[in-house]
Amino acid sequence: MIDRGEPGRRSTASKAAQGHRESAALGRTGEDLAADLLTRAGYRILDRNWRDGRCEIDLVAIRSGQVVFVEVKTRRPGPQPASEAVTPAQRRNIRRTAAAWMRRHPRVGASFRFDIIAFTWRPDGDPEVTYIPGAFDATDP
Repeated sequence: MIDRGEPGRRSTASKAAQGHRESAALGRTGEDLAADLLTRAGYRILDRNWRDGRCEIDLVAIRSGQVVFVEVKTRRPGPQPASEAVTPAQRRNIRRTAAAWMRRHPRVGASFRFDIIAFTWRPDGDPEVTYIPGAFDATDP
């Protein structure tokens, strides 16, 4: 039986779904801003949200023959900066997914790196941007 709650009140499941939609929209906004930032810096975006199985790379870009795999983190203010939110497990998944991308695109670039672009939304509504080129490499834990 489904608990529909009291009239005029949102159920817990409905609140969770709304929170997920808001979080997904915030993430898409961050990815759009990151793609714009890279494009203005002379990069060409090759892929967005590229998947291999259950793993995903937010952005794949290239400039001067170097492929850049970008993890975008977008957060509201909190105790952990958005730039520190990439866990060792996520780094392993990004590296595996990047290797799969490179295998499927063997002629694209000779070198690659892993960047993080993080956005933390300040109370005034503007994002604080942290861009970390070469944030981790193929051998980091």
